[in-house]
Amino acid sequence: METEQQLYTISIYTENNIGLLNRISAIFQRRHINIESLNTSASEIEGVSRFTILVSMPEAQIKKIIGQIEKQVEVVKAYYHTEEDTIYQESCLFKIKSDLLFEERQIQNIIKESNARIVTVNKVFFVLEKSGRRSEIELLHRELSVFGIMQFVRSARIAVTKDELKITEMLNAFKN
Repeated sequence: METEQQLYTISIYTENNIGLLNRISAIFQRRHINIESLNTSASEIEGVSRFTILVSMPEAQIKKIIGQIEKQVEVVKAYYHTEEDTIYQESCLFKIKSDLLFEERQIQNIIKESNARIVTVNKVFFVLEKSGRRSEIELLHRELSVFGIMQFVRSARIAVTKDELKITEMLNAFKN
């Protein structure tokens, strides 16, 4: 039996109901599986929400998890995808003392080389925004940590699949 851990992005299309997040997270909790990141948002289909969950586990286990998720009444469909099957990004914000922006030439170089974007600047602090792969964000965090970071926040993964999902066709068939 395959037991090799692999990163998977899970996409869950659901009705937007109170308590569903707790039930979905409980499925992972019962199996002692750590959720690396979790994002909920509107989907491409009106009235349908989408959960994007990043987990590391063997493929045999992810198949069982998907089956458990799909047993939830509000879940329309759940999918799992490998890293190679998805196009994904994360975003982050860094809050840093403003004087460093003007006094440390190296910070300006780091911002430029990382393709980060200055969102706001005032006398006390400036805020940088960076979107990209987790490794790019972690590199930028290491480089800026030397100068001191006042605040840092990173979003969960957002992802789309390289292959077309048939979810829209499936939902349209239910409407007719």
